[in-house]
Amino acid sequence: MGTNETAGKAVPLLSVRSIYKSFGLNAVLKGIDLDIMPGEVLALIGGNGAGKSTLMKIIMGIYTHDSGELSINGQAVAMNRTSDALAQGIYMVPQEPLLFPNMTVEENIVIGFDKSKAELHKELVDTMAEIGWNLDLGRKANSLSIAEQQLVEILRGILRHARLLILDEPTSALTFDEVKSLFKVVNDLREKGIGIIYITHRLAEVFDISTHVAIMRDGTITIQGPVANFTREDLVKGLLPPDAEEGAHKEAIAAKPVDYSTQPVLELQDFSGYGFDHISLKVWPGEILGVAGVVGAGRTEMATTIFGMDKVLGGKVLLKGQDITGQKTRQVIAAGLNYVPEDRHLNGLFKICDVSANTTSASLFGGTLGKFLLDRRQEYDITERYVQNFRTKVTGHDQLTGSLSGGNQQKIVIGRSLATEPGIVILDEPTRGIDAAARGDVYSIIHQLREQGVSVLLISSDMEEIVELADRAVTMYQGRINAEFQKEEINQDNLMAAAFGIVGEGAKEA
Repeated sequence: MGTNETAGKAVPLLSVRSIYKSFGLNAVLKGIDLDIMPGEVLALIGGNGAGKSTLMKIIMGIYTHDSGELSINGQAVAMNRTSDALAQGIYMVPQEPLLFPNMTVEENIVIGFDKSKAELHKELVDTMAEIGWNLDLGRKANSLSIAEQQLVEILRGILRHARLLILDEPTSALTFDEVKSLFKVVNDLREKGIGIIYITHRLAEVFDISTHVAIMRDGTITIQGPVANFTREDLVKGLLPPDAEEGAHKEAIAAKPVDYSTQPVLELQDFSGYGFDHISLKVWPGEILGVAGVVGAGRTEMATTIFGMDKVLGGKVLLKGQDITGQKTRQVIAAGLNYVPEDRHLNGLFKICDVSANTTSASLFGGTLGKFLLDRRQEYDITERYVQNFRTKVTGHDQLTGSLSGGNQQKIVIGRSLATEPGIVILDEPTRGIDAAARGDVYSIIHQLREQGVSVLLISSDMEEIVELADRAVTMYQGRINAEFQKEEINQDNLMAAAFGIVGEGAKEA
């Protein structure tokens, strides 16, 4: 598909002009101008609540704009419903997979096509072979990991031969090999003249895969242009609010050393469960222990089993010397351990409840707010503390959590776990889907917890995150811990190699 031209001038595949959108008195988009050319990869970045999702929903016909104009190939179009966008060759791959759980992978991908099953099957198999992805097409969607669900969504878009493909945080749950394969797909699509809007919070990806970049802040586009015109520092500065203190999350880097002569706050002894086995590790008071590994290494399974969500198959869990192996989740919380899950939508939120109820709900297990009659003053104080500390964008404590942006929802989940005042908290991908400014806020909170003597078991696929935060790190490979790194040994090369089963000289084999 070649570049469209009129009188020698290139015509945008999609043109957005003076788009305004308000919800009640809340102005979300304040005059957006944006062009996407054929064969262009536009990285769209911005803080949570900046308006990215609203703009994409307008392009997809989910929302209607209050004023302004959308044009495809120079012709004004009306996007009144999703079918209008699909008819124009626009397809959006959402950040949170939207699959039919009781249908197979193949049925989820090919649903809505008019072609024969045999023809669709061949096209799908050929597409997967070209990409290098290996999915069991007969598996039910409810058995897939988040990463596998994301692959299904991407395949849906690729198979529909979209002229404009919107990818919303496509690599947030993918392995390194899967990310590499996705980038190959993106480059192949570019060569075919397909335009791509690539929404991401991983700034390194902006320079790896995009041709152009646009920054959204508070409903406007403040910076846009070719990627070559910007540095990483330019983007970080553009993302932060004008009154933000640059580098605030690094305030506690020179923290006091961990006292390894004391009793561990958490100890796993030959711990086994579904997806992992024979795990032995210790976490000391005030220590941040990073747990690296690729998707499917067993890290989340280990965390949920510690937290009483899954069955223990062997070994012990000791919390401050007390055996809590196999206890129910409410007992684990009351004992002083809490968990921030990877999938906030499945395990983390009561979407139809307000911010206050979500923030304080876990505190009921400890009885600090009362078991039947809530202490409303204390409930308000706890909610306000975490809304302010996390700079969470809410209209009030009574705002429904389901109406918040993804990053602000994640902040609520983290705040709820910390509101129980645990001695140790397990953070499973705590900055997944969070923008640069919010990531800095979360890092600040983690450093503050460490200074207060709270331990953190940090599960993250972001190697930079573990390098920056961890006092010590371990890697999991095929369900087991295969390496341990002290602070001075923690770097991306060591972590990445060990995560793929290659233990280097700097690692202590587990």
